[in-house]
Amino acid sequence: MRTHIISCAIAALFCFGIAGCSTMPASSTDATAVKFTMPEFDNYTLDNGLTVYLLPQKEVPLISMAAVVRAGSIDDNPSGIASLTARSLMLGTHRQTKAQIEQIADGLGASITAGADKEDSFVLAQFMSKDSATMVPLFANIVQTPSFNSDELNKLKQRQIAGLSQAKESPRAVINRYFEQFLFAEHPYAKPVSGNRDSLAAITAKQVRQFYDDYYQPQDSAIIVVGDFDVGQMKAQLQQLFGQWREGSQVARSDLDKQLPKLDKPRVLVVNKPDALETTFLIGGIGISRDNPDFIGLEVVNTILGGRFTSWLNDELRVNSGLTYGARSHFNTHAHAGVFTISSFTNKKTTQAAIDLALKTYAKLWQQGVDAKTLASAKAYVKGQFPPNYETNQQLVSLLKDMYIYGLDEEVINSFDEQVDKLTVADTKRLVTQYFPQQNLQFVLIGNAAEIMPIAKQYGEVKVVNINDIGFSAN
Repeated sequence: MRTHIISCAIAALFCFGIAGCSTMPASSTDATAVKFTMPEFDNYTLDNGLTVYLLPQKEVPLISMAAVVRAGSIDDNPSGIASLTARSLMLGTHRQTKAQIEQIADGLGASITAGADKEDSFVLAQFMSKDSATMVPLFANIVQTPSFNSDELNKLKQRQIAGLSQAKESPRAVINRYFEQFLFAEHPYAKPVSGNRDSLAAITAKQVRQFYDDYYQPQDSAIIVVGDFDVGQMKAQLQQLFGQWREGSQVARSDLDKQLPKLDKPRVLVVNKPDALETTFLIGGIGISRDNPDFIGLEVVNTILGGRFTSWLNDELRVNSGLTYGARSHFNTHAHAGVFTISSFTNKKTTQAAIDLALKTYAKLWQQGVDAKTLASAKAYVKGQFPPNYETNQQLVSLLKDMYIYGLDEEVINSFDEQVDKLTVADTKRLVTQYFPQQNLQFVLIGNAAEIMPIAKQYGEVKVVNINDIGFSAN
């Protein structure tokens, strides 16, 4: 999970996740970038195998804290149990009820949330430094002694199921879930973090407890603390609170390097939403893993294609043609693979025009390539955007979380500017050829199937599902 500063969050809400937008004006690409280096931090392991990251930041009297567990939707059985288990941590502990947890946090102006991603689950907290004697033990109780109250769990399940129905009212909110299931098929990366309404309804408190017992173990977890604290005192407090967390037996995990899909033909998934006035679409294929050594170079090239407001895709589909309010491209990375997508939305009457223009613009990567002037602008933009990603305690927690989950070290941060600077036009040609999917593209279109089916058939073999069907699967 990425946590952004307030201005970024507002911009993200405006863009709804798939519209092309920028949180920095185009002219900022000419600004002199401020080099960001990773602040000094302690990284050590307790006797029970728990990893700890401590990063003091004294500028403001706040502490941000995270517990990260190597268990996500890739481990789901049944679907959605990782997310439900993580959210259930907030339903009460052996010492506090849900209401008491909320009362303590609200009374101190603190926040505590929990959730899951594809490959991890997490608890996040932020509080004033002066309240650490109260909040750190409360945080430890939530992580280590959840009660999984059945009544509260049933209420949570109903809220989650209602949320799934509401999400399907907005194609932009769910299209990525359809795309990943369509793309990855039987691979664990196909599993949606949210689960589906039937799977959630059937999950019991006993199953949630079993998932917790299986996966929430210190040797597969990390505690991250960033903010205004004394390192010695925090180490002692964490040792006292987490040192007795006992590890359990190892659980069997999927081999994520196996079962990756072989895309041998172009395919189209049409998700029928009869009342849709727009067609929302994703085009793409297999991307890269987060630890790929070319990750930063690809960020630069993708910035040119669809990663900023002045990108090729946004210029063509929004500015020049007026077919959409935004278009973008994106590498979404996991530990062992990833997804590359081009995304946009358009009036249903201009569906073919928008898709064709997106494909034509994408083809510029091979037909035209990146020139020196365009590359220099993108490099300046990427370097300028980099430091603001790590200004707050919460953003630094997110960074350390990624370092833990993906096995990265501080050199990924400290060498960022150098890797951007050394990127050449010749390098961009190699990156385009090696990583951007060109053949057998996969498409997901959400809209009125009766009107867009004749168009969809032009791009590949078509499968149709209804948006009100259970889950997000085409299988």
